[in-house]
Amino acid sequence: MTDTPPLARTHADHDDLANAARQTSVYVYEVPVRLWHWVNAAAILVLCGSGYLIGSPPPSMQIAEATHQFVFGYIRFAHFAAGWILTIGFLGRIYWAIFGNHHARQLFYIKFWSGAFWDEVWHEIKWYLFLAREPKKYVGHNPLAQLAMFFFITLGVSFMIVTGLALYSEGLGHDSLLFKMFGWVFGVFGDNPHYVHTFHHLGMWWIVVFMIVHIYVAIREDIMSRQSIVSTMISGHRTFKDDRPD
Repeated sequence: MTDTPPLARTHADHDDLANAARQTSVYVYEVPVRLWHWVNAAAILVLCGSGYLIGSPPPSMQIAEATHQFVFGYIRFAHFAAGWILTIGFLGRIYWAIFGNHHARQLFYIKFWSGAFWDEVWHEIKWYLFLAREPKKYVGHNPLAQLAMFFFITLGVSFMIVTGLALYSEGLGHDSLLFKMFGWVFGVFGDNPHYVHTFHHLGMWWIVVFMIVHIYVAIREDIMSRQSIVSTMISGHRTFKDDRPD
């Protein structure tokens, strides 16, 4: 175990690695990050479920006249409410990336210029595909996880928020403040609202794919690697199963 993760380049990272060498756990994720993670996960689940039903509406119930039902209205309300929770939570997450610890900032930047970073990404790909014999240990996110979260969460959620607010503002009317802020989105898609709906719906599947893979690799790491993953996002502490991380 002589390799040091390429992400551990700042003084703060070196301090974390030094602490991990002396103890069995390191405090990584602060309370706001953990709270955002679970609230964000719940909001995404509601958004995906309600969004799917909005795109593929359920058949009308036969127990009453359609004029006496409000099922689709409840579905839309759940979607809009979860969308606002996601939006406000994401703004709070950006705030904490500025004022939280250095692990809180990993979601918003990628070391594209670093050859060592891409070497570590390739190692993690081989590890997840059962082609590498030993996992490497990281105090924060491993490079592949950081890359995936940047594209699927940071960029993906940003895209969904912007297109979602544009679609919501359309219902409020062209004179609304929200439309004045996000009406430009329709121009990007050729002033065709159907294209915005389509790409917003495709964005949902983009995030669904990430959620499936994310759950798989998190549980797999808890079982097969020498470090905690799932429990870290509950307690905030990453525990190591031997003396120190690689």
